Amino acid sequence: MGAGPGARAHRADSAREHLKVNAKHADRPTQALARAEADTQLTAPTDAASARALEDAYAFCAELASSHYENFTIASWLMPRAMRRHMYAIYAYARIADDFADEDRDPGKLDEWEKELDFAYAGAPRHRVFVALADTVQRFDIPREPFANLLRAFRSDIDFQGFETMDDLLGYARYSANPVGRLVLYLFGYRDVERQLLADRVCSGLQLANFWQDVAIDLDKGRIYLPRADMAQFGVTDADLRVHNSDSNFAALMRHEVAYARDLLGAGAELASKVDRRLARDVLMFAGGGLAILRAIERVDYDVFRKRPRLGKRDYLRLGWQALRGRVEA
Repeated sequence: MGAGPGARAHRADSAREHLKVNAKHADRPTQALARAEADTQLTAPTDAASARALEDAYAFCAELASSHYENFTIASWLMPRAMRRHMYAIYAYARIADDFADEDRDPGKLDEWEKELDFAYAGAPRHRVFVALADTVQRFDIPREPFANLLRAFRSDIDFQGFETMDDLLGYARYSANPVGRLVLYLFGYRDVERQLLADRVCSGLQLANFWQDVAIDLDKGRIYLPRADMAQFGVTDADLRVHNSDSNFAALMRHEVAYARDLLGAGAELASKVDRRLARDVLMFAGGGLAILRAIERVDYDVFRKRPRLGKRDYLRLGWQALRGRVEA
């Protein structure tokens, strides 16, 4: 898969070529941000009631995002103010769909959610989330595919079968995590494959970090994200996981998975050098956050059963400071 760490071999040459080929498009992110900050007369609703409905829709999305602090730090801290409402709309769409899968386990609700997505793309949104989302996708010319891909991942969560290999797990991340990075790129005016692939590495690596952080939590939900081939390689069984056996075999398995995720995040962090400075901060927060989770797993000697490795406010402040300085800590 394109998201694997081995894809880093040609990065330096491709980066130089990219700068040559795309120099004439260097102002695109600035144009995208200006479009968000500018007067909205061209796309604003034509009457006061519709304008209020749109503001109410964005406010609903913002409230939903702010109620999930740990899961949505990025937009709240470093995202340019003009972009935040659009990121909140994207988050609200994904958050509610995820709840349909995780909490309700109802594929019918996901089907109805996709119908609402179709209404939004047809210019006739009905649900508050889609009133906001329709405005966002129109302003930034965002294709439907990333939103549909997220629903595909959520449907697979309802009928969870686990993963045989790391490639299979990355195939899942292609639909469950990578669309988010691509949506952020669309908001900032980036539509090229090179940046999308780097964003994929960040998003896949972050998702892996979250999976390894939450092995115990997911196990209680009947989900094992550790690839079966990797478990067999290190002599770890499902039964070992169920009794929270954190022996040397499990530690070796987790060390292997942490290293793989670190390689992905390190490779993807290069995206920060290829985007507008304001987006670069968010890239470094995403990548840095995943790397910080991996370090937290290492600090508990990979025993994620005893205590869930997590980041505190001090960690987030450190991440924010490093991102502002253009740095990421491996």
